[in-house]
Amino acid sequence: MNAPLSSDFVNGDVSFWFRSLGIPAPGAPLDGDREADVAIVGGGYTGLWTAYYLKKADPSLRVAVLEKEFAGFGASGRNGGWLTGALAGSPERYARTHGRDATQRLQREMFAAIDEVIAVCADEGIDADIVKGGLFNVARGPAQEARLREELAAQREWGWTEEDVRLLSPAEMDERLRVSGAAGATWSPHCARIQPAKLARGLAETVRGLGVELYEGTPVTAIAPGRAVTPYGTVRAAHVLRCTEGFTATVPGHHRDWLPMNSSLIVTEPLGAEVWETIGWERRELLGDMAHYYMYAQRTADDRIAFGGRGRPYLYGSRVDDRGHTHDWTVDALWNLLTSFFPAVASSRVAHAWSGVLGVPRDWCATVGLDRASGIGWAGGYTGHGVTTTNLAGRTLRDLVLGRETPLTGLPWVDRRVRAWEPEPLRWLGVHSMYRLYRIADAREAKGMTRTSVLARVADRITGH
Repeated sequence: MNAPLSSDFVNGDVSFWFRSLGIPAPGAPLDGDREADVAIVGGGYTGLWTAYYLKKADPSLRVAVLEKEFAGFGASGRNGGWLTGALAGSPERYARTHGRDATQRLQREMFAAIDEVIAVCADEGIDADIVKGGLFNVARGPAQEARLREELAAQREWGWTEEDVRLLSPAEMDERLRVSGAAGATWSPHCARIQPAKLARGLAETVRGLGVELYEGTPVTAIAPGRAVTPYGTVRAAHVLRCTEGFTATVPGHHRDWLPMNSSLIVTEPLGAEVWETIGWERRELLGDMAHYYMYAQRTADDRIAFGGRGRPYLYGSRVDDRGHTHDWTVDALWNLLTSFFPAVASSRVAHAWSGVLGVPRDWCATVGLDRASGIGWAGGYTGHGVTTTNLAGRTLRDLVLGRETPLTGLPWVDRRVRAWEPEPLRWLGVHSMYRLYRIADAREAKGMTRTSVLARVADRITGH
């Protein structure tokens, strides 16, 4: 490994977010058969939000959450901390089945979900280091700048106003955040920074306080109509909700539903005042770019930079590396990219590296639904936009379980069905080919190309991205 490491560097061990809080021991597991009205499989954001909204709507409901490790162990406690209003999927694909107006309603609900999360945290006393500073998407080089303008034009076509997103000049960008080599940027107010593990832990404590039975250290070995089976007993319920996101491939019968995609992060040591004077970033905006092999970053509450990207994206056979260990190559690549964005950071060191798993459907669009005949429901496939989307999913599952017809149950992602991913080795070949082509395309564009590399378009066609 070539990246400079702090003396207390940690690789894996869930995430820096949990390290900063202290990794919790799993709570009490299920200790026998139980009866419930709703059994929720998965103690991440989706399961916790769903439990929260069900109990708030009807306190008499018996809600049980079953979690293999501890609440927030998966992507909920490892993500980049982007509470973003971006759609988990392509608006064009949602519109093919439900039309333009319904898709625009889905987008507006995503925007509103940011403020919903912030409001719940305030009401329930959850301190998740939330700052709604908005989102910068930065272009570095002519090809990225052309894509930035294309993306902005597409957003305008889908109803994004000047208040939702606007183009910044390099000078305007420099006033707030100085990214080396930036050719332009957009800024949107629809994003907030969070500390992911604090949100997960706060939600877990809140739902327990509402009377939700949260069983940790309890793997679910089978999901069937009316029951969730574990080694320690069976929870029988009229509704069983699968909220397993990136771990869905480990659920029997769902191996090829959603592809488990790895995403990796590094975090620096706390940066000194002289570094921040060089960089700016006083308003704690989130930062992304227009590369194909894109990055995402935040300035943390304790003045570090958390910087992420795809790394080694997929393990053969949809295996899930749940410990979060990150390859040396990925740590080096993220460090090199970070210091190319912010050369002043080169005087710092990497304090922690980790990885998490997100769920990707075959059409790259999220879904939420309930089969009324079987009582089995699901939500997930957030493609990296789950911090906000899980909240909308939780409220939608609440309405579906309670049999309500609401504006949420009429959104185009409800009951959306897509075909499964291809069997191996096609899955592995497709994903790794896509990301190798993206890396090559980014390298070529960095040499001064003015248009998107044809290799990136080939990569998009390979996997339908």
